[in-house]
Amino acid sequence: MADGADRGPAAGGRAPAQAPQRATWCDERFDFEATFLQCLAKHVPNIYSAEMDPLVEKQEEMVQAAILYPLECYLFGEDPDVFLEKLQQSGTSQLCGKVFKGGETTYSCRDCAVDPTCVLCIDCFQNSIHKNHRYKMHSSTGGGFCDCGDTEAWKAGPLCTKHEPGASSSPKENSECQLSEEIMEHSRRVFPSVIKYIVDMLIWEEEKELPVELTISREKVDSYYCVLFNDEHHSYDHVIYSLQRALGCELGEAQLHTTAIDKEGRRAVKAGHYASCQEAKEEIKRHSENVSQRPLHVEVLHADVMAHQKFALRLGSWLNKLMSYSSDFRQIFCQICLKEEAGSENPCFISKLMLWDARLHKGARKILHELIFSSFFMEMEYKKLFAIEFVKYYKALQKEYISDDHDRVLSVTALSVQMFTVPTLARHLIEEQNVITTITETLLEVLPEYLDKNDKFNFQGYSQDKLSRVYAVIYDLRYVLVSKPTVWTDRLRERFLEGFVSFLRILTCMQGMEEIKRQIGQHIEVDPDWEAAIAIQMQLKNILLMFQEWCACDEELLLRSYSECHKAVMRCSTNGRSREKTVFHLCGHTLESRPYRVSADPVSIHLPLSRTLAGLHVRLSKTGAISRLHEFVSPEDFQVELLVEYPLRCLVLVAQVAAEMWRRNGLSLISQVFYYQDVKCREEMYDKDIIMLQIGASLMDPNQFLLLILQRYELADAFKKIKPTKDQDLIKQYNVLIEEMLQILIYVVGERYVPGISNVTKEDVIMREIIHLLCIEPMAHSAITKSLPENENNETGLENVIDKVATFKKPGVSGHGVYELKDECLKEFNMFFYHYTKTQHSKAEHTQKKRRKQENRDEALPPPPPPDFSPAFSNVVRILNCDVMMHILRTLLQRAVELETHLWTEAMIQMVLHLLSLGLLEEKQQLQKCPEEEVTFDFYHKATRMGSSALNAVNVLMLLEKLKRVPQLEAQKDTVNWILQMFDMVKRLREKSSLATVGATSGSEATKGDESTQDKEKAERKRKAEAARLHRQKIMAQMSALQRNFIETHKLLYENTLEAQGKDDAIMEEESISSAIDYSRIALGPKRGPSVAEKEILTCILCQEEQEVKLESAAMVLSACVQKSTALTQNRSRILDLSGDTVDPLFMHPDLPCGTHTGSCGHVMHAACWQKYFEAIQLNFRQRLHVEQIFDLENGEYLCPLCKSLCNTVIPIVPLQAQKINSEDAEAVAQILSLARWLEIVTVRISGYSMKNAKGEKQNLPPFTNKGTGNSALEFHSILSFGVQSSAKYSSSIKEMLILFATTIYRVGLKVAPNEADSRIPVMTWSTCAFTIQCIENLLETEGKPLFGSLQNRQHSGLKALVQFAAAQRTTSPQVLIQKHLLRLLGVLLPNFRGEDTPSLLEVDMFHILVGTVLSFPSLYWEDAVDLQPSSVSSAYNHLYLFHLTTLAHIMQIIISSATESPAAHSSDNGEEAQSAQSFCRELCQHTSGCFSQDIPGWLVWDCVKKGIMPYLRCAALFFHYLLGVSPPEELLQVSEEGQFKALCSYLSLPTNLFLLFHDYRDAVNPLLQRWCTDPVVLSCLKGKSIAIRYPRKRNHLIELPEDYSCLLNQASQFKCPRSSDDEQKHPVLCLFCGAMLCSQNTCCQELVNGEELGACTSHALQCGAGVCMFLKIRECKVVLIEGKTRGCLYPAPYLDEYGETDPGLKRGNPLHLCQERYRKLHLLWQQHCIIEEIARSQETNQIFFGFNWQLL
Repeated sequence: MADGADRGPAAGGRAPAQAPQRATWCDERFDFEATFLQCLAKHVPNIYSAEMDPLVEKQEEMVQAAILYPLECYLFGEDPDVFLEKLQQSGTSQLCGKVFKGGETTYSCRDCAVDPTCVLCIDCFQNSIHKNHRYKMHSSTGGGFCDCGDTEAWKAGPLCTKHEPGASSSPKENSECQLSEEIMEHSRRVFPSVIKYIVDMLIWEEEKELPVELTISREKVDSYYCVLFNDEHHSYDHVIYSLQRALGCELGEAQLHTTAIDKEGRRAVKAGHYASCQEAKEEIKRHSENVSQRPLHVEVLHADVMAHQKFALRLGSWLNKLMSYSSDFRQIFCQICLKEEAGSENPCFISKLMLWDARLHKGARKILHELIFSSFFMEMEYKKLFAIEFVKYYKALQKEYISDDHDRVLSVTALSVQMFTVPTLARHLIEEQNVITTITETLLEVLPEYLDKNDKFNFQGYSQDKLSRVYAVIYDLRYVLVSKPTVWTDRLRERFLEGFVSFLRILTCMQGMEEIKRQIGQHIEVDPDWEAAIAIQMQLKNILLMFQEWCACDEELLLRSYSECHKAVMRCSTNGRSREKTVFHLCGHTLESRPYRVSADPVSIHLPLSRTLAGLHVRLSKTGAISRLHEFVSPEDFQVELLVEYPLRCLVLVAQVAAEMWRRNGLSLISQVFYYQDVKCREEMYDKDIIMLQIGASLMDPNQFLLLILQRYELADAFKKIKPTKDQDLIKQYNVLIEEMLQILIYVVGERYVPGISNVTKEDVIMREIIHLLCIEPMAHSAITKSLPENENNETGLENVIDKVATFKKPGVSGHGVYELKDECLKEFNMFFYHYTKTQHSKAEHTQKKRRKQENRDEALPPPPPPDFSPAFSNVVRILNCDVMMHILRTLLQRAVELETHLWTEAMIQMVLHLLSLGLLEEKQQLQKCPEEEVTFDFYHKATRMGSSALNAVNVLMLLEKLKRVPQLEAQKDTVNWILQMFDMVKRLREKSSLATVGATSGSEATKGDESTQDKEKAERKRKAEAARLHRQKIMAQMSALQRNFIETHKLLYENTLEAQGKDDAIMEEESISSAIDYSRIALGPKRGPSVAEKEILTCILCQEEQEVKLESAAMVLSACVQKSTALTQNRSRILDLSGDTVDPLFMHPDLPCGTHTGSCGHVMHAACWQKYFEAIQLNFRQRLHVEQIFDLENGEYLCPLCKSLCNTVIPIVPLQAQKINSEDAEAVAQILSLARWLEIVTVRISGYSMKNAKGEKQNLPPFTNKGTGNSALEFHSILSFGVQSSAKYSSSIKEMLILFATTIYRVGLKVAPNEADSRIPVMTWSTCAFTIQCIENLLETEGKPLFGSLQNRQHSGLKALVQFAAAQRTTSPQVLIQKHLLRLLGVLLPNFRGEDTPSLLEVDMFHILVGTVLSFPSLYWEDAVDLQPSSVSSAYNHLYLFHLTTLAHIMQIIISSATESPAAHSSDNGEEAQSAQSFCRELCQHTSGCFSQDIPGWLVWDCVKKGIMPYLRCAALFFHYLLGVSPPEELLQVSEEGQFKALCSYLSLPTNLFLLFHDYRDAVNPLLQRWCTDPVVLSCLKGKSIAIRYPRKRNHLIELPEDYSCLLNQASQFKCPRSSDDEQKHPVLCLFCGAMLCSQNTCCQELVNGEELGACTSHALQCGAGVCMFLKIRECKVVLIEGKTRGCLYPAPYLDEYGETDPGLKRGNPLHLCQERYRKLHLLWQQHCIIEEIARSQETNQIFFGFNWQLL
């Protein structure tokens, strides 16, 4: 709005008129402010007088002339245009400062950005070093700011080449940039008045009055506006409805108002006297309240108030423009905005505006924010001062935002990211403004309504919108903490700690919030709201981690923070101390604890305080500061049992949910447990609870710790003597709880991959996560990323380590690339990895066992040796070898051995074995590191000692031996063997150190013994594998013997199947053996080969009955789809005729602008079955009217019953009539029937018909030959003398289907209502036949496939049925009509039949003419009395001569259109063809009176003809093959350029030197040539006045796309909507057919087509693709397929990232590159005419798109 282009006409021309005004303002004696306001009071109301229908350009012109021009003249002291031009030249700011609009693409560099909020605009990115780094692309939500030039935002490359100093101007730049003192003085006078006026008007609350200084003495006019304001509560339709009802306006007017309100934020909807406007206001409020709970915001404003407010915004954009010119302007502006009135408590100007922000309308906010961006944020010093003001009023601003209903992007609070993420600024705000405390206190102040009586949060019945606004405050905390300080000052430490303690108050309100109690008896009635608590937990996850990281930066701070956090936990944990302690005994150990049962008492999943403490404890351990902990927290205050208590309860809750004890508590609890362990939350929930248990295990007595766990899991009785119970549910419950408890014990002892718990790095942790994910299955990059937790910078650390553990496997044409785990990492697999879900655990176990089996190894999956605990956690391992643990292990093993099946499960034993493995590995590692006497860990000793609890006590070792014999545990046998070997090894290690002298020998023997047992096992496994292989071999041999026997017995069946598949070629070859004499592979003329009509037996897919296809049988049909297509068009700019009422389809233009394509999926039905099926669908649809259908039943659409392809008709299957030619007859006829004679006979026949039909009406007679008619009756019948036969008789059902299909082609192809009697029906039939053949030929050529033998079965059967149908359809139309069409078609070839409407030779497609004439020619044999058709011999000649005639005409087309071509390279080839061509050119030169140049070399003409005629010959070969059934030559079954031409000529009875045709038929053709050459269109083309289509036509391809996707984004960023002047972001889409860029989903580009509103894409598709089109949504990286006005679907874009994945919506933001294979797949989808099919399939599977209005795309 405010750039130089808005200045209207050249300002210079208005200077003289303004002279007095300038003089007044320049005079120093005058008060500038008073003069300025007087000027505004005088002009503004007049300029903005017509607000109902403003003339924007005129208003702008008046503003420039009356106010802005004089103001600028005074400010600059010279012509403004000249001055600003000079300023522009003198250099730009180092900061880019571009403000992003919604939808604009932003780029962030993952290598160099300080945090993910540092982004570049597309221009800066393209000119920066970052485009060669690992960057991310995203769509901006709007309101952001390009960080180019900000040195604090980038670790490297802060400047692009455009903003580097010296890039744009001379070295004197800085001095030139300085404004003169005079201008600065003027600015200091002008800016305060302008700013004060803007602020006063924007926060003006009086509706009827203006400030005194703006009122002039004139009478106050009673002129008011009723102004409607935007809000986010009411939808577009609500507002339109309210306006229509309240104001009685038209829909169009209401829509205009609503669009303007949405864009600008407010709009005058009624003008008039105060009373009428007040009445309108009440009406609008009343109507809007009816529709929605809240009324719309409406005000009645005086016209002058409205005018001044509007002008204040115009001044705002004027200032905005000035800011971009000079740093001095910015600084003066900022100083004035920040200046506080002396002795007044009022805030400064900018603070006033900020505080008023939530009450401003949308348009005003936008201008205000842009002004802040262009001034304060471009000057670092003032950015800091602005930030201080912002923090000063932070609480008030956030509270305003939370109660406002506008989007975040329109609130001034959204600017926080621009300040809080600047590291130095954030540091300053923490130290000086205490910003962390301010933010946390704001949170506490906006959330009190959610506190319950215990001061804990409870979000039941929360408002989703309000809470999502609270998240903005949480985000601000994240921004402030995003970069950790490197240097700590005392002040920073104190302020941070203060903020941390304040933050702990929030966590205290969350600790134990939303407690739940187990429901017993009846199910919970209403699921409580759980989402809000989990959502806040997710929002806080990274903040909690960041606080812990900040604390860990400084030892002193870490210890003090720990102490504060510990106190907070203790304060929360003292509540449950009222109960008396109870005592619990087991194995001679006792535990005193307060009674608490998770299954009976309240429990909460939310424990952020305990978990923060666990995080700090780990960091104490990592930094070594834990040694000083006693100075801050005394050991007696530490109370570790109390710290462990709450996290333990949480884990027990999870176990009880798994045991289905809480199922009456509904889904909300299951959802909470899911998120508790999910990757989004687990770092600060589940993982920290495990750590807290590890802290407990490291500090408590191990037996006490285990007793506490048993008690909390409510399993105290389970490990004492079991009381027999019949309750299966209770037993199952106990078993699940034991499994869950064992699992937690495995995690406590075995999970050490946390920096601080053991000496591992973050990389080690991520590698382990990835290894375990890939042990389940190979995964895509995005899937791995989703399964890894993100840090505060949204990074997972995946790229740094993935190549160490996995190899990347590229994708194919579909799917995506995957990572596969490297073999050497498999040994790291831990079956009980604590981040596996139950499904993942079993899947991983299955995959790994299967792999080991394939490698012929045992199936034991022991744990990998874990890293050593760090000193602070070293005591954790003691729980493995304590008495209670031994008792637990022994008890469970004993139960398994004693086969008490209901008291144990295999999973339980698996866990026991895992714990044994962990104990043995630990002891082995310790023994290998230290001498035996120093190793206190005596797991081996405890495990081999007898239990004292029972008489028949046995040790663990004995139990393991017995376990091998338990049949149910066969799968665990290998694991047991491994453990026994480990026992052996540990035993030897113990003995080895105690008997050092004999160590060497015993050691080697032991190893030998060990090896020998392993060898035995290997040999045994090998023997078993070999036996299994032989067994498989034997079975396979038996099966193939049975198969052979079956085939022999049912030989007949097999042969029939072959026939049914319709493999003509194979069968014809068999025929050829028997009749080798008359067999030839020629389709036309007297030597035509036999057409063998094989017996065709087909099975109906609906009733599964077989039937032979015969003329007299009931009809069988193929499901088919007829569609209009522009796939072959040579001219996309041609306007298509959308309504076919007046179209004459007989002649196809050689451009092939739009054809009718018929495709089939190849599935066969009885016509009767199909009709029943279709009627059933219709009935079903009528009964379910409310359900939207994918297909349009009105237009005959249905889904194929078998493959669900979209169809809209059926093709009747007409059998091929076997025709053999008697060679003697053929030769006899050859003597008489030359082309000249044939032409004569045809002419006489047509002339005779015309005489009959004309009945004396002379005008219908075309000019015929000049011969005397002679014996005309005899001549008229002479055509019959070369052989006739009676016409084929079709059954009534076949006839019915012929009519039905023909009518569909007519209806779809011409877009008209069905009419069986229309004369154009046969023409459309021939046209679709020709066009479909051309499409298939084009496809085969594009794919590089041979012409015959490579068609898919569906294409083959569809084409065969289509051609036979086209031949048969003639019989259902009046023959007179067919003759009329034939006469017009022949008119193009034979000049004596030309009519007035006959197009020129160059204006028709010859292949369409060929198909039309061949299929309509038999109508000349029709007699009144008998229904005749030509015999085989007659039709052989008819076909030959018609084909030769059209070929001659086509050669003419090629020569004429290529005559203007200049030879590209000289060829010395002067063969026979070149000479013939040369002589033919000389002939043409004579015929055209020299217009055709005879200098064109013969070889060039021959070359043009040979290349140009190829597609036509290929199409003709396909057509005659499917029409006559003559097998093609072998050469056409393979791809070969030269061989193909010869084979085509042979098959189609053409000489290879095509010019011989002209020579052989000289007598007959010369007159034709003469007439063709004198055609005005031909002469005009030869003279170069018009251009004819070149042959061969170009093969259409989808447009060329750039390799790098950011180039497309760049194009989109420069896209300006042709119909809209505003700078709102559009949704640019690219048509992949023609390359047009359109403005999608926007009202500006909607068009009215036949009375319907259509979006830009839909209306473009009607012209470009006849309704079917393919678009690329650039900003979302999605392909959209659309068909017609109501259907469409999304399709993956052909752009992939380096991991072989698409990125719809640019959510991941990785660099994208074009994948040619995928783009080719899209191309084939188009050329195969499968877009409609794809849309139907997609809509059937994803029915979510029904809600989308494709019409307005």
